[in-house]
Amino acid sequence: MAKTEVPVEPKVPSPERVAAFHTGISAESRAAAYLMAKGYRILAKRYRTPHGEIDIVARRRNLIAFVEVKARATLDDAAFAVTPRQQQRIIAAAQGWLVAHPEHAEFELRFDAMLIAPRSLPRHVLAAFDAST
Repeated sequence: MAKTEVPVEPKVPSPERVAAFHTGISAESRAAAYLMAKGYRILAKRYRTPHGEIDIVARRRNLIAFVEVKARATLDDAAFAVTPRQQQRIIAAAQGWLVAHPEHAEFELRFDAMLIAPRSLPRHVLAAFDAST
């Protein structure tokens, strides 16, 4: 007896999810521009590993900054958006990035946050968390 295959409909994201995706892309672009204006060179954006994603990897002199970008209605709301679980995933992803880029292994490493809100300048939080948290 022949098996009848039922076509699988591709999952269509909700309008809210699509809007959140576009907001995130826009926020990451604003954050990257702000970092470049501060003298950073962007090494990677939206770097994915099996452990997680790093929004921005940036370099300034002998420093590598792994930057998590958070866009919310207010900067204060954005400040509370990086959870401990996300921090651990970002740290694991950063370790993966360093394995893939051993030429940066001796650089100083820092985990920053870039907070984005409408009608506000981005807020760059240096050393927002560290690998020991």
